[in-house]
Amino acid sequence: MKNQVFKSFVELTGHPFSSMLLRKFTTSVVSKPLIKPFASFYHIQTDEAEYQMTEYNSLNDYFTRSLKTNSRPIDPDPTILISPVDGVLSCAGVVNDTQEFLVKDKTYSLSALLGDSSKAVPYQNGYYYVFYLSPRHYHHFHYPISGELISRYALGTTSYPVNDLGIRLKKDLFSTNYRLISEIQSAFGKVAVVKVGALNVNSIQLADSSKDCIKGDDFGHFAFGSTVILFIENKHTLTPLHQAFTEVKVGDRIGVWQS
Repeated sequence: MKNQVFKSFVELTGHPFSSMLLRKFTTSVVSKPLIKPFASFYHIQTDEAEYQMTEYNSLNDYFTRSLKTNSRPIDPDPTILISPVDGVLSCAGVVNDTQEFLVKDKTYSLSALLGDSSKAVPYQNGYYYVFYLSPRHYHHFHYPISGELISRYALGTTSYPVNDLGIRLKKDLFSTNYRLISEIQSAFGKVAVVKVGALNVNSIQLADSSKDCIKGDDFGHFAFGSTVILFIENKHTLTPLHQAFTEVKVGDRIGVWQS
């Protein structure tokens, strides 16, 4: 029974009414008693949270928690690309010439994901990483590299659950979900950070509107389960440092550029 209840918080269908009810419940004080069993069920590392569990007023407050200062060390080396999230590196590789990439054993169009074929051009033959965040993960996203924000835009209107069933039933899942794309101009070329909403509530919150991107800085969070995809421009040689199905945390070294 507990399994079904908690799954409903992170794996709803895209129905707007049920999503609205979920938002109301999880953001209200009524959900506060569920924080402790939720943390226990998903084996969340409670000692990393910024505050004591009793100080959060709703399940959503706890789910979107910040971490204690210095919980995620950041490598200052400018040639190092770091993981922008805590999660599972579900797949990674080179974007092929037909602008398709692999996500959970299915291929998706790069141009459809970014919304325009011209947006996809810089990332052709570049590198990509796909990170899946489960309910147990810290749900903030951070800058993977320093640089200047040159583009930020949203696409899609409907979100579906990011799980195996959702992907089987919705072939173009990632090309129709609500997503927020941030493009960073770095010393090694463009880096696109694609945040994909997992539920109809589309709860992707940005920390601010700054154009200064500092590697490791927090620049937003998800309110529910989610996926983050990085696209790296094919301008300088990038050597990946992790294989697929690797558990990573914010700040972990995932690639190195040739200086």
